[in-house]
Amino acid sequence: MKRLIMAVVLAAVAPALAQPQTTRATVNGYVIDSACLFIKNLEKPVSKQCAIDCAKAGSPLVILADDGTIYLPISGDMPATGQNARLMDFAGERVVVSGKVFERGGSHAIVIEEIKAALAAK
Repeated sequence: MKRLIMAVVLAAVAPALAQPQTTRATVNGYVIDSACLFIKNLEKPVSKQCAIDCAKAGSPLVILADDGTIYLPISGDMPATGQNARLMDFAGERVVVSGKVFERGGSHAIVIEEIKAALAAK
Protein backbone atom coordinates (compact mmCIF):
# COMPACT_ATOMS: atom_id res chain seq x y z
CA MET A 1 0.00 0.00 0.00
CA LYS A 2 2.82 2.41 0.88
CA ARG A 3 4.42 1.73 -2.51
CA LEU A 4 1.16 2.48 -4.28
CA ILE A 5 0.76 5.78 -2.42
CA MET A 6 4.39 6.69 -3.18
CA ALA A 7 3.89 5.87 -6.85
CA VAL A 8 0.77 8.06 -7.03
CA VAL A 9 2.55 10.95 -5.30
CA LEU A 10 5.56 10.67 -7.63
CA ALA A 11 3.32 10.51 -10.68
CA ALA A 12 1.60 13.70 -9.56
CA VAL A 13 4.78 15.57 -8.62
CA ALA A 14 7.13 14.47 -11.43
CA PRO A 15 5.63 16.68 -14.18
CA ALA A 16 5.94 19.74 -11.95
CA LEU A 17 9.56 18.93 -11.19
CA ALA A 18 10.35 18.59 -14.91
CA GLN A 19 9.02 22.07 -15.70
CA PRO A 20 11.54 24.92 -15.81
CA GLN A 21 11.34 27.24 -12.83
CA THR A 22 9.94 30.67 -13.68
CA THR A 23 9.79 33.90 -11.72
CA ARG A 24 9.50 37.60 -12.43
CA ALA A 25 12.67 39.53 -11.72
CA THR A 26 14.57 42.75 -12.27
CA VAL A 27 18.18 42.27 -13.32
CA ASN A 28 20.93 44.89 -13.25
CA GLY A 29 23.98 44.29 -15.41
CA TYR A 30 25.77 44.66 -18.73
CA VAL A 31 24.58 43.84 -22.24
CA ILE A 32 27.56 41.91 -23.55
CA ASP A 33 28.50 39.70 -26.48
CA SER A 34 28.22 36.07 -25.41
CA ALA A 35 31.36 34.85 -27.20
CA CYS A 36 33.64 37.46 -25.63
CA LEU A 37 32.04 36.88 -22.25
CA PHE A 38 32.95 33.19 -22.30
CA ILE A 39 36.17 33.15 -24.34
CA LYS A 40 37.78 36.16 -22.66
CA ASN A 41 36.16 35.57 -19.25
CA LEU A 42 35.07 39.22 -19.12
CA GLU A 43 33.41 40.90 -16.16
CA LYS A 44 32.19 43.78 -18.33
CA PRO A 45 32.27 44.64 -22.05
CA VAL A 46 35.54 45.77 -23.61
CA SER A 47 33.68 48.62 -25.32
CA LYS A 48 30.30 49.50 -26.77
CA GLN A 49 31.64 49.21 -30.33
CA CYS A 50 33.15 45.79 -29.67
CA ALA A 51 29.79 44.48 -28.42
CA ILE A 52 28.00 46.01 -31.42
CA ASP A 53 30.47 44.57 -33.93
CA CYS A 54 30.19 41.06 -32.45
CA ALA A 55 26.39 41.28 -32.35
CA LYS A 56 26.24 42.45 -35.97
CA ALA A 57 28.42 39.47 -36.90
CA GLY A 58 25.81 37.16 -35.32
CA SER A 59 26.99 36.59 -31.75
CA PRO A 60 24.04 36.66 -29.32
CA LEU A 61 23.95 39.49 -26.82
CA VAL A 62 23.31 38.41 -23.22
CA ILE A 63 22.84 40.12 -19.88
CA LEU A 64 25.70 39.69 -17.42
CA ALA A 65 24.10 40.46 -14.05
CA ASP A 66 25.97 42.17 -11.26
CA ASP A 67 26.02 38.87 -9.33
CA GLY A 68 27.71 37.09 -12.27
CA THR A 69 24.59 35.29 -13.49
CA ILE A 70 24.29 35.17 -17.28
CA TYR A 71 20.80 35.65 -18.73
CA LEU A 72 20.00 34.67 -22.30
CA PRO A 73 17.31 37.03 -23.61
CA ILE A 74 14.58 34.97 -25.27
CA SER A 75 11.33 35.65 -27.06
CA GLY A 76 8.07 34.92 -25.33
CA ASP A 77 6.41 34.38 -28.72
CA MET A 78 6.35 31.27 -30.86
CA PRO A 79 7.95 30.97 -33.27
CA ALA A 80 10.70 32.55 -31.22
CA THR A 81 12.75 35.45 -32.56
CA GLY A 82 16.28 36.58 -31.77
CA GLN A 83 16.64 39.46 -29.31
CA ASN A 84 19.82 41.15 -30.63
CA ALA A 85 17.88 43.87 -32.47
CA ARG A 86 16.08 44.78 -29.26
CA LEU A 87 19.34 44.90 -27.27
CA MET A 88 21.55 46.63 -29.86
CA ASP A 89 20.94 50.17 -28.50
CA PHE A 90 22.19 48.96 -25.11
CA ALA A 91 25.17 46.86 -26.30
CA GLY A 92 28.20 47.35 -24.08
CA GLU A 93 26.22 49.34 -21.52
CA ARG A 94 24.68 48.79 -18.09
CA VAL A 95 20.94 48.15 -18.05
CA VAL A 96 18.02 47.38 -15.80
CA VAL A 97 15.92 44.59 -17.29
CA SER A 98 12.59 43.33 -15.96
CA GLY A 99 10.74 40.27 -17.13
CA LYS A 100 9.94 36.62 -16.75
CA VAL A 101 13.00 34.58 -15.82
CA PHE A 102 13.37 30.88 -16.60
CA GLU A 103 15.90 28.56 -14.98
CA ARG A 104 16.71 25.14 -16.30
CA GLY A 105 19.75 22.95 -15.82
CA GLY A 106 21.72 25.82 -14.30
CA SER A 107 21.03 28.13 -17.26
CA HIS A 108 19.02 31.34 -17.02
CA ALA A 109 16.87 33.05 -19.65
CA ILE A 110 14.71 36.16 -19.54
CA VAL A 111 11.73 37.30 -21.57
CA ILE A 112 12.34 41.05 -21.48
CA GLU A 113 9.25 43.07 -20.61
CA GLU A 114 11.14 46.30 -19.94
CA ILE A 115 14.71 47.40 -20.58
CA LYS A 116 16.26 50.75 -19.77
CA ALA A 117 19.71 52.20 -19.35
CA ALA A 118 21.00 51.98 -15.78
CA LEU A 119 21.58 55.26 -14.02
CA ALA A 120 25.21 56.31 -14.06
CA ALA A 121 27.08 55.74 -10.80
CA LYS A 122 27.81 58.92 -8.88
